[in-house]
Amino acid sequence: MRKPIAAATILLLLSFSAFAQDAGDSGSGFKFQAGINLGTDVLPDGLGGFSSWTRLGFQPDLSFGKVGIGLDITLRFKLSPAPGEDAIYGGDWIPDYENNGKTFLDVYLPKFMYVRYGQRGDPLYVKLGSIQDLTLGDGFIVGDYANTRFLPEQRLFGLALDIDGSLFQFPWVGAQLMTGNLARFDVVGARLFARPLYGTGIPIMESMQVGFTVAADFDPYLWYDLQNSTTTPTDPIAMYGLDVFIPILGGKAFPLAAFSDFVLQPEGRWGTMIGAGGRLFRFITYGAQLRVLGPGFIPVYFDANYDLYRADKYDLMSVAPTGDTFTGWFASLGFSVLEDKIAFKTSLDGPFAAKPASATDNPADYPHLRAVATLGEGIVGGFSFDAIYEKYFLGKTGTFFEDLVTPEDAVITAQINYRTGAAVLSLLYNLKYDGAGGYTVTSSLQSSIKF
Repeated sequence: MRKPIAAATILLLLSFSAFAQDAGDSGSGFKFQAGINLGTDVLPDGLGGFSSWTRLGFQPDLSFGKVGIGLDITLRFKLSPAPGEDAIYGGDWIPDYENNGKTFLDVYLPKFMYVRYGQRGDPLYVKLGSIQDLTLGDGFIVGDYANTRFLPEQRLFGLALDIDGSLFQFPWVGAQLMTGNLARFDVVGARLFARPLYGTGIPIMESMQVGFTVAADFDPYLWYDLQNSTTTPTDPIAMYGLDVFIPILGGKAFPLAAFSDFVLQPEGRWGTMIGAGGRLFRFITYGAQLRVLGPGFIPVYFDANYDLYRADKYDLMSVAPTGDTFTGWFASLGFSVLEDKIAFKTSLDGPFAAKPASATDNPADYPHLRAVATLGEGIVGGFSFDAIYEKYFLGKTGTFFEDLVTPEDAVITAQINYRTGAAVLSLLYNLKYDGAGGYTVTSSLQSSIKF
């Protein structure tokens, strides 16, 4: 198995290099970029520990007009494996490697890092592959969902599709479709919306959207079972919502929109909110919501870290809710300058109430923080980075500020890059609290050359 894989990798490298030369000489309008990287990945070994693998990767990027395709062809190996150890990480190439339950599509679809058509906001926008900020409507059900939480160990191949009726000269309707993993179709969602007053000439109201959203998880224990070699029978879990979205001010300098949602979750749970958000002076972003949440309701159920905690959330949804209806709040503030090369956004939400007298497992009963920071290339020498800090259950074990700076109930991701000429050095770091007093940490250190 090792020799065919190595030979196939070499052939792919040679063929893409030849294609790049032909495309560059043909004047056909194609753009081709590629990178070769070498580094070290620290991954779970399936036995409760971690194992270090040398990485050799080739990442070609091809674009033509609005179409873009990026591949990720990576070979992980050990230069001096111990007796009985594999020299090549078979999980990258072999379905059901060591009974991990992964199918052919699980393994080979993610070789496409992305396939893209258009840009977000176009009448037709399609992205397949790695997705980091997928939101349906106002985000009260699906908000900032990411299918990248298992990198560098596992890449998923998802879908985000936005289509507006104006593409067909029928601007009264539109749709958003998503799935986190096309190999499984486990997490799926859709929002259909209408502009019932379009063409009436009524200011503001003719752009109003009335939408219906449904999102479901058909295998809530999928990743728990794959990681623990178990099979847990579960029923699908689904939630439904109605929303109204009104763009009050247009333009790029002071856009402002108001919105409202009503959502139903299993076991009679319900929640509603009204909010507004926009920009000031092109670079300041803001948002605010007032929420009324029924017992056991979890806002933004499919959030950025859903794939990490989906089994835990399913367990919460599988029992009858307890407690009382309560009001909550959400606020966000950030800025983005220099064409988003420097950006920061933080959001905080929680209930209008003191923390529960007895600790609960519902994250909606406690404040929750999410902070995202970006420094683009070319601002501070060759340095650039993307970092996310997300903290659940603030105030559960200590005071708000004590919990804010501890890694318990936190998810931290960071990618730090340094470029000099065509060479790039990158550090990828992920930390996740495992809920049992410990932490799962994966990391990757890579050096690459882009041409």
